[in-house]
Amino acid sequence: MRRSTTRSGALRLLAACALATIVGACSRPPSTAAEKTLRVSQRNEPADLDPATASLPDEFFVIRALGEGLLLPNPAGGEPLAGIAERFDVSPDGLVYTFHLRADLKWSNGEPLTASDVIASFQRALAPATAAPKVHLFFPVKNARAYSSGALADFSEVGFRVVDARTLAIALERPLSPFSHYVASGPWIPVNPRVVAAHGRTWTQPAHHVGNGSFVLAEWSPQQRIVVRKNPHYRNAAHVPLAKIEFLRFDSTDTEERAFRAGQIDVTVDVPKTKIAAYAREHPAELHRLALAETRYLSFNTTRAPLGDARVRRALSLALDRAKLVERVLLGGQIPAKRFLSPAMTLTAAAEDASNHDPELARRLLADAGFAGGRDFPSLELTAWSPSQLPLLEAIQATWRAELGVEVRIALHEAKVHLAALSRGDYDLAFITSLPDVPDAAASLAEFVSDAAGNYPRWRSAEFDALVAAGDLAAAEARLVKQAPVAPLYFNVQNWLMSPRVRGWKQDAFWNRAYVDVDLVAPAP
Repeated sequence: MRRSTTRSGALRLLAACALATIVGACSRPPSTAAEKTLRVSQRNEPADLDPATASLPDEFFVIRALGEGLLLPNPAGGEPLAGIAERFDVSPDGLVYTFHLRADLKWSNGEPLTASDVIASFQRALAPATAAPKVHLFFPVKNARAYSSGALADFSEVGFRVVDARTLAIALERPLSPFSHYVASGPWIPVNPRVVAAHGRTWTQPAHHVGNGSFVLAEWSPQQRIVVRKNPHYRNAAHVPLAKIEFLRFDSTDTEERAFRAGQIDVTVDVPKTKIAAYAREHPAELHRLALAETRYLSFNTTRAPLGDARVRRALSLALDRAKLVERVLLGGQIPAKRFLSPAMTLTAAAEDASNHDPELARRLLADAGFAGGRDFPSLELTAWSPSQLPLLEAIQATWRAELGVEVRIALHEAKVHLAALSRGDYDLAFITSLPDVPDAAASLAEFVSDAAGNYPRWRSAEFDALVAAGDLAAAEARLVKQAPVAPLYFNVQNWLMSPRVRGWKQDAFWNRAYVDVDLVAPAP
């Protein structure tokens, strides 16, 4: 699940390169110095490669090779880097950002890239007919929300303005310090408006695709591979050593790990958790780990008894030993959560709950709520979306049984079904993930304001709402943890395998990748 959007639905592919149509791609030897081809595992088949309609990290892995926005995510953290905009200015009141494009920018078909093209891309992303799943990333812009909803029909009233061919101005609803991070997010990557007008929904096919990134789309064989080749018109082509990148489709962690061991791919997405320790011990140069800005948590449906009682929710949360769950069940270096916001969200540590594992207090709270020893506690269901989550769910189930005398059932649903049930409030207890698109703590906490779309617990707290509105985020997060409409479990990490031949690989805590300066060196003799 991703940022209230799922990273789900892994579609079928050849296992271990068995299909004849792709045997050649999987079995070819590593690239020579003259033809540098990076082979990267792709776990989910993209539904589209349109920045406006994409939602999955897997889609943006490819899109970021094909397009570049005004600003770029900073793989090292901190402020975004210059993209097609060489610089930007902010008005003294913080309400107007003026972006200055680099000279001589071109689309991959050689056409000039202008400020008008960029603004046209934003208008298309906001258009109600586009139904962009991440349109909210434009909402800091003046009147963007109203235009997106159809309440405002005149785009000239939205806070986008072309100043000249190389300059555009963006007016905000209110000052927002992390706004540059919104601009660096994937949906802000521009598209060529003339190509989109000419080809409609098929503009992302290789025969029609035009972008402004470091690579161009050369092949898209569904469920098999996507191939991108170096873009000679890219503004920074001298810093693109690779001739092409092949995104090869694998349907499981095990199959991609076997392909890596066989030398068929250079970079994986994941590592089987049972093999992480062996790689760390025997091949440490191949194992990589990155802490993500992703909180995995339990959501308690407060509209269903007895979960409307904060004592019950708190008891269920306090009974869980997060450190043991991470060390004995997850096995991937995940970080036990003592708060909701991950360290990547850069809020102060004030909201940490040092007593988030206290079985004795949990039992007292449950007894105070009328369920001493679990007696008369109703039958509830704990749901999730992947078989890989079963060991964690079973450990939670066993802990509640042993510590509280509470029994719950476990059920797995396809990811889209799971997310839809949460959105409708049709569940009891659910395992879910929060992975923000941008490091905006206020936006993440605002998901739990009364009536917010991401308020899966359907929790209502006037005090919490007021704290978020006032910008007192540490106090708001502390109340969220104490009232426990959610039980943060751990901050997720990504473990992956990468050949030592790969140099300059860059990605960040928000699943953003950058391919400029990525290189392949000759194998060691």
